[in-house]
Amino acid sequence: MPPPDCSQADVFCAALVTDTLGVKDHGSNQDAWLGLEESQADKIVDHIAYIESIDTRDYDRNIAYFAEKGYDVIVTSGIALQDETLRAADLYPDSVFVGIHQPRTDSPPNLISITFPEDQMGFIAGALASRLTKTGVAAGVCETSGIDSMWRYCEGFRAGASYFGDGINVLIEYREDGDRDKLFVDEAWGYDTASRLIRRGADVVFAAGGVTGQGALRAATNAGVFAIGAERNQAAGLGVSGKGVVTSLYGQTSFEVREVMRLLRSGQISEDRIGQIRFIPLGEKFPESLGIEAETLRIMLWDGRMRTNVLPEKP
Repeated sequence: MPPPDCSQADVFCAALVTDTLGVKDHGSNQDAWLGLEESQADKIVDHIAYIESIDTRDYDRNIAYFAEKGYDVIVTSGIALQDETLRAADLYPDSVFVGIHQPRTDSPPNLISITFPEDQMGFIAGALASRLTKTGVAAGVCETSGIDSMWRYCEGFRAGASYFGDGINVLIEYREDGDRDKLFVDEAWGYDTASRLIRRGADVVFAAGGVTGQGALRAATNAGVFAIGAERNQAAGLGVSGKGVVTSLYGQTSFEVREVMRLLRSGQISEDRIGQIRFIPLGEKFPESLGIEAETLRIMLWDGRMRTNVLPEKP
Protein backbone atom coordinates (compact mmCIF):
# COMPACT_ATOMS: atom_id res chain seq x y z
CA MET A 1 0.00 0.00 0.00
CA PRO A 2 1.54 3.34 -1.02
CA PRO A 3 2.11 5.97 1.70
CA PRO A 4 -0.48 8.73 2.00
CA ASP A 5 0.01 12.16 0.50
CA CYS A 6 1.47 14.05 3.46
CA SER A 7 0.93 17.39 1.74
CA GLN A 8 -2.83 16.98 2.25
CA ALA A 9 -4.21 19.06 5.13
CA ASP A 10 -6.20 16.15 6.59
CA VAL A 11 -3.20 13.78 6.74
CA PHE A 12 -0.89 14.23 9.74
CA CYS A 13 2.58 12.85 9.00
CA ALA A 14 5.65 12.71 11.23
CA ALA A 15 9.16 11.54 10.41
CA LEU A 16 12.46 10.88 12.15
CA VAL A 17 15.96 11.59 10.88
CA THR A 18 18.60 9.85 13.00
CA ASP A 19 22.26 10.58 13.48
CA THR A 20 24.82 8.03 12.26
CA LEU A 21 24.01 5.57 15.08
CA GLY A 22 20.78 4.57 13.34
CA VAL A 23 17.32 3.80 14.65
CA LYS A 24 18.41 0.84 16.79
CA ASP A 25 20.92 2.74 18.89
CA HIS A 26 19.48 1.72 22.30
CA GLY A 27 19.06 5.44 22.98
CA SER A 28 17.36 8.60 21.77
CA ASN A 29 16.99 7.48 18.14
CA GLN A 30 15.27 4.26 19.12
CA ASP A 31 13.17 5.99 21.79
CA ALA A 32 12.13 8.75 19.39
CA TRP A 33 10.94 6.16 16.89
CA LEU A 34 9.11 4.32 19.67
CA GLY A 35 7.38 7.58 20.56
CA LEU A 36 6.25 7.99 16.94
CA GLU A 37 5.08 4.36 16.76
CA GLU A 38 3.04 4.81 19.93
CA SER A 39 1.62 8.07 18.58
CA GLN A 40 0.48 6.24 15.45
CA ALA A 41 -0.99 3.39 17.50
CA ASP A 42 -2.96 5.95 19.52
CA LYS A 43 -4.21 7.49 16.24
CA ILE A 44 -2.49 10.79 16.98
CA VAL A 45 -0.33 10.50 13.84
CA ASP A 46 -1.63 9.08 10.55
CA HIS A 47 1.69 8.15 8.95
CA ILE A 48 5.28 7.83 10.22
CA ALA A 49 8.63 7.15 8.56
CA TYR A 50 12.34 7.41 9.29
CA ILE A 51 15.69 7.74 7.58
CA GLU A 52 18.89 6.47 9.17
CA SER A 53 21.79 8.78 8.34
CA ILE A 54 24.85 6.88 7.15
CA ASP A 55 27.19 9.86 7.05
CA THR A 56 27.07 13.30 8.69
CA ARG A 57 27.03 14.79 5.19
CA ASP A 58 23.61 13.19 4.67
CA TYR A 59 21.83 15.22 7.35
CA ASP A 60 20.70 18.15 5.19
CA ARG A 61 19.51 15.89 2.39
CA ASN A 62 17.62 13.51 4.69
CA ILE A 63 15.77 16.31 6.46
CA ALA A 64 14.93 18.00 3.16
CA TYR A 65 13.45 14.74 1.81
CA PHE A 66 10.66 14.74 4.39
CA ALA A 67 10.13 18.51 4.28
CA GLU A 68 9.64 18.44 0.51
CA LYS A 69 7.18 15.55 0.89
CA GLY A 70 5.01 17.77 3.07
CA TYR A 71 5.53 16.04 6.43
CA ASP A 72 3.90 18.02 9.23
CA VAL A 73 6.54 17.19 11.85
CA ILE A 74 10.19 16.22 11.36
CA VAL A 75 12.08 14.95 14.39
CA THR A 76 15.87 15.04 14.29
CA SER A 77 17.73 13.10 16.94
CA GLY A 78 21.08 14.17 18.35
CA ILE A 79 23.04 17.35 18.87
CA ALA A 80 25.11 16.52 15.79
CA LEU A 81 22.07 17.54 13.67
CA GLN A 82 21.52 20.87 15.40
CA ASP A 83 22.88 23.13 12.65
CA GLU A 84 21.11 21.22 9.89
CA THR A 85 17.81 21.27 11.80
CA LEU A 86 18.03 25.02 12.33
CA ARG A 87 18.71 25.58 8.62
CA ALA A 88 15.80 23.36 7.62
CA ALA A 89 13.40 25.16 9.96
CA ASP A 90 14.25 28.41 8.17
CA LEU A 91 13.94 26.85 4.71
CA TYR A 92 10.69 24.95 5.34
CA PRO A 93 8.38 27.10 7.51
CA ASP A 94 5.35 24.88 6.80
CA SER A 95 6.84 21.96 8.75
CA VAL A 96 7.43 21.78 12.49
CA PHE A 97 10.87 20.55 13.51
CA VAL A 98 11.62 18.81 16.80
CA GLY A 99 15.29 18.73 17.78
CA ILE A 100 16.20 16.14 20.41
CA HIS A 101 19.25 17.07 22.50
CA GLN A 102 19.33 20.34 20.57
CA PRO A 103 19.00 23.31 22.93
CA ARG A 104 17.21 26.33 21.48
CA THR A 105 19.25 29.41 20.76
CA ASP A 106 17.88 32.07 18.40
CA SER A 107 15.65 29.82 16.36
CA PRO A 108 12.46 30.13 14.30
CA PRO A 109 9.02 29.51 15.85
CA ASN A 110 8.58 26.21 14.00
CA LEU A 111 11.47 24.58 15.91
CA ILE A 112 10.81 22.79 19.22
CA SER A 113 13.69 21.72 21.43
CA ILE A 114 13.64 18.60 23.61
CA THR A 115 16.57 18.49 26.00
CA PHE A 116 17.51 16.66 29.18
CA PRO A 117 19.51 17.93 32.19
CA GLU A 118 23.02 16.79 31.31
CA ASP A 119 24.48 18.24 34.49
CA GLN A 120 22.14 16.06 36.55
CA MET A 121 23.08 12.94 34.59
CA GLY A 122 26.77 13.69 35.06
CA PHE A 123 26.21 14.43 38.76
CA ILE A 124 24.56 11.04 39.35
CA ALA A 125 27.37 9.35 37.42
CA GLY A 126 29.92 11.14 39.60
CA ALA A 127 28.13 10.09 42.77
CA LEU A 128 28.18 6.46 41.60
CA ALA A 129 31.85 6.73 40.63
CA SER A 130 32.69 7.90 44.15
CA ARG A 131 31.14 4.68 45.48
CA LEU A 132 32.68 2.38 42.88
CA THR A 133 36.29 3.57 42.83
CA LYS A 134 38.93 1.65 44.77
CA THR A 135 41.87 3.80 43.69
CA GLY A 136 40.21 7.11 44.54
CA VAL A 137 40.62 8.27 40.94
CA ALA A 138 37.65 8.75 38.59
CA ALA A 139 37.76 10.03 35.00
CA GLY A 140 35.34 11.86 32.72
CA VAL A 141 35.81 11.94 28.93
CA CYS A 142 33.62 14.29 26.87
CA GLU A 143 33.43 15.94 23.49
CA THR A 144 34.55 19.56 23.24
CA SER A 145 33.64 21.87 26.12
CA GLY A 146 32.67 24.40 23.46
CA ILE A 147 29.36 22.51 23.24
CA ASP A 148 27.36 23.41 26.33
CA SER A 149 25.76 19.99 26.78
CA MET A 150 29.18 18.30 26.83
CA TRP A 151 30.41 20.86 29.35
CA ARG A 152 27.43 20.12 31.59
CA TYR A 153 27.93 16.34 31.38
CA CYS A 154 31.55 16.34 32.51
CA GLU A 155 31.32 19.24 34.95
CA GLY A 156 28.28 17.54 36.47
CA PHE A 157 30.39 14.41 36.83
CA ARG A 158 33.15 16.39 38.50
CA ALA A 159 30.65 17.98 40.89
CA GLY A 160 28.97 14.69 41.82
CA ALA A 161 32.20 12.79 42.40
CA SER A 162 33.66 15.63 44.46
CA TYR A 163 30.47 16.15 46.50
CA PHE A 164 30.00 12.52 47.49
CA GLY A 165 33.62 11.30 47.46
CA ASP A 166 35.95 12.44 50.21
CA GLY A 167 39.30 13.16 48.58
CA ILE A 168 38.34 11.73 45.15
CA ASN A 169 40.75 12.78 42.39
CA VAL A 170 38.58 13.64 39.38
CA LEU A 171 40.32 13.74 35.98
CA ILE A 172 38.35 15.44 33.18
CA GLU A 173 39.35 15.56 29.51
CA TYR A 174 37.54 17.33 26.67
CA ARG A 175 38.30 16.88 22.97
CA GLU A 176 39.59 20.38 22.38
CA ASP A 177 41.15 21.65 19.14
CA GLY A 178 40.15 18.50 17.29
CA ASP A 179 39.10 18.07 13.68
CA ARG A 180 35.56 19.44 13.35
CA ASP A 181 34.75 16.72 10.82
CA LYS A 182 35.29 14.22 13.66
CA LEU A 183 32.89 15.95 16.04
CA PHE A 184 31.06 13.21 17.95
CA VAL A 185 32.68 10.49 15.82
CA ASP A 186 36.33 10.56 17.02
CA GLU A 187 36.39 7.10 18.55
CA ALA A 188 40.19 6.89 18.48
CA TRP A 189 40.53 10.06 20.57
CA GLY A 190 38.01 8.77 23.10
CA TYR A 191 39.78 5.42 23.36
CA ASP A 192 43.28 6.85 23.64
CA THR A 193 42.24 9.52 26.15
CA ALA A 194 40.47 7.07 28.45
CA SER A 195 43.42 4.66 28.22
CA ARG A 196 45.78 7.44 29.30
CA LEU A 197 43.56 8.38 32.25
CA ILE A 198 43.31 4.74 33.30
CA ARG A 199 47.10 4.54 33.33
CA ARG A 200 47.01 7.52 35.69
CA GLY A 201 44.98 5.43 38.13
CA ALA A 202 41.34 5.94 37.12
CA ASP A 203 39.29 2.82 37.77
CA VAL A 204 35.92 4.37 36.86
CA VAL A 205 35.35 6.15 33.52
CA PHE A 206 32.36 8.28 32.58
CA ALA A 207 31.98 9.28 28.93
CA ALA A 208 29.65 11.34 26.72
CA GLY A 209 29.75 12.57 23.15
CA GLY A 210 28.40 10.02 20.67
CA VAL A 211 30.97 7.72 19.11
CA THR A 212 33.74 9.79 20.71
CA GLY A 213 32.45 8.85 24.14
CA GLN A 214 31.92 5.25 23.11
CA GLY A 215 35.63 4.98 22.37
CA ALA A 216 36.31 5.81 26.01
CA LEU A 217 33.82 3.20 27.21
CA ARG A 218 35.49 0.55 25.04
CA ALA A 219 38.86 1.46 26.53
CA ALA A 220 37.43 0.98 30.03
CA THR A 221 36.10 -2.46 29.11
CA ASN A 222 39.43 -3.50 27.62
CA ALA A 223 41.27 -2.28 30.72
CA GLY A 224 38.90 -4.10 33.07
CA VAL A 225 37.63 -1.00 34.88
CA PHE A 226 34.10 0.24 35.49
CA ALA A 227 32.44 2.57 32.97
CA ILE A 228 29.32 4.75 33.19
CA GLY A 229 27.60 5.73 29.96
CA ALA A 230 25.31 8.52 28.81
CA GLU A 231 23.00 9.30 25.85
CA ARG A 232 21.79 5.71 25.47
CA ASN A 233 21.95 2.25 27.09
CA GLN A 234 25.63 1.88 26.27
CA ALA A 235 26.01 -1.66 27.61
CA ALA A 236 23.30 -2.89 25.23
CA GLY A 237 24.51 -0.74 22.35
CA LEU A 238 28.18 -1.70 22.58
CA GLY A 239 27.64 -5.39 23.27
CA VAL A 240 30.82 -7.27 24.13
CA SER A 241 32.95 -4.14 23.91
CA GLY A 242 30.71 -2.50 26.50
CA LYS A 243 30.90 -5.15 29.21
CA GLY A 244 32.56 -2.67 31.52
CA VAL A 245 29.52 -0.35 31.43
CA VAL A 246 27.72 -0.80 34.74
CA THR A 247 24.94 1.72 34.07
CA SER A 248 23.87 4.50 31.69
CA LEU A 249 21.87 7.69 32.13
CA TYR A 250 19.83 9.20 29.31
CA GLY A 251 16.55 10.94 28.59
CA GLN A 252 13.03 9.51 28.46
CA THR A 253 12.66 10.52 24.82
CA SER A 254 9.66 8.42 23.84
CA PHE A 255 7.37 10.11 26.36
CA GLU A 256 8.46 13.59 25.27
CA VAL A 257 7.94 12.80 21.57
CA ARG A 258 4.45 11.41 22.23
CA GLU A 259 3.50 14.51 24.20
CA VAL A 260 4.72 16.86 21.47
CA MET A 261 2.77 14.90 18.82
CA ARG A 262 -0.38 15.05 20.94
CA LEU A 263 -0.12 18.80 21.41
CA LEU A 264 0.63 19.52 17.76
CA ARG A 265 -2.17 17.29 16.44
CA SER A 266 -4.67 19.02 18.71
CA GLY A 267 -3.60 22.38 17.35
CA GLN A 268 -1.82 23.52 20.50
CA ILE A 269 1.59 25.15 20.52
CA SER A 270 4.22 22.90 22.04
CA GLU A 271 6.95 24.79 23.82
CA ASP A 272 10.50 23.63 24.41
CA ARG A 273 10.67 20.72 26.82
CA ILE A 274 13.16 19.49 29.43
CA GLY A 275 12.57 15.80 30.00
CA GLN A 276 13.29 13.44 32.85
CA ILE A 277 16.28 11.12 33.15
CA ARG A 278 16.24 7.37 32.67
CA PHE A 279 18.59 5.33 34.87
CA ILE A 280 19.63 1.78 33.90
CA PRO A 281 19.68 -0.43 37.04
CA LEU A 282 23.03 -1.81 38.13
CA GLY A 283 23.61 -5.55 37.87
CA GLU A 284 23.20 -8.13 40.61
CA LYS A 285 26.87 -7.99 41.65
CA PHE A 286 26.37 -4.47 42.98
CA PRO A 287 24.60 -3.72 46.29
CA GLU A 288 20.91 -2.92 45.88
CA SER A 289 21.45 0.11 48.09
CA LEU A 290 23.65 1.66 45.41
CA GLY A 291 20.83 1.67 42.88
CA ILE A 292 18.38 3.01 45.45
CA GLU A 293 20.79 5.81 46.30
CA ALA A 294 21.15 6.76 42.62
CA GLU A 295 17.39 6.74 42.05
CA THR A 296 16.80 8.84 45.17
CA LEU A 297 19.38 11.32 43.95
CA ARG A 298 17.71 11.45 40.52
CA ILE A 299 14.37 12.36 42.11
CA MET A 300 15.91 14.97 44.40
CA LEU A 301 17.68 16.64 41.49
CA TRP A 302 14.52 16.63 39.38
CA ASP A 303 12.30 18.22 42.02
CA GLY A 304 14.93 20.74 43.10
CA ARG A 305 15.77 19.46 46.58
CA MET A 306 19.38 19.10 45.42
CA ARG A 307 21.30 21.12 42.84
CA THR A 308 24.44 20.39 40.88
CA ASN A 309 25.59 24.05 40.93
CA VAL A 310 27.00 23.52 37.42
CA LEU A 311 26.80 26.57 35.19
CA PRO A 312 24.69 26.21 32.03
CA GLU A 313 27.72 27.00 29.86
CA LYS A 314 31.49 27.18 30.12
CA PRO A 315 32.62 30.46 31.77
